[in-house]
Amino acid sequence: MIAPETLRGRIDGVVMGASAGGVEALAVLLPALPAAFRPALFIVLHLPRERPSLLVEIFAKRCARPIREADDKEPIAPGTVYFAPPDYHMLVEREHGIALSADEPVHYSRPSIDVLFESAAEVYGERLLGIILTGANEDGAAGLHAIHQAGGVTVVQQPDSAKAPLMAMSALQRVPADFVLSLPEIAQLLGALT
Repeated sequence: MIAPETLRGRIDGVVMGASAGGVEALAVLLPALPAAFRPALFIVLHLPRERPSLLVEIFAKRCARPIREADDKEPIAPGTVYFAPPDYHMLVEREHGIALSADEPVHYSRPSIDVLFESAAEVYGERLLGIILTGANEDGAAGLHAIHQAGGVTVVQQPDSAKAPLMAMSALQRVPADFVLSLPEIAQLLGALT
């Protein structure tokens, strides 16, 4: 088990994935981010593909950090929260930029948590923290495994605290998570990164 205080200054990137119940989970986590939060934070939330996302509008006024919907080839700014746009995979590129892709859905999802997590693991390695939240499918389990294999830190929401526990349970079956936490505990862990 990793002591949370040992993560301070060690993490450059955080990836987070959620599906059913994700907006409610993010409503706990994003407002709790401290103003001094420095890692870039990338979020995939499964949403209907045919409608524009309102996530930036929902969270921008409630969060101390800048929140954006990611653009293709956009450079990554520390301390910024990036949401994957509807119907696009979001990837982290080696040059520390963001790429958007319209490749086939993964686990019936585009954006896919696995796609984001796997690309970020290649770029950030042991300086990455990955978080699987509530959801009703298996997306994210393979991606969290990739983060673990790259030496990154793995966090899973306690399944019994998730609105939809399947995503967290699937991740725990695949990965020996460094932390299995409730939402308030995940918010505390993120605060400890500053």
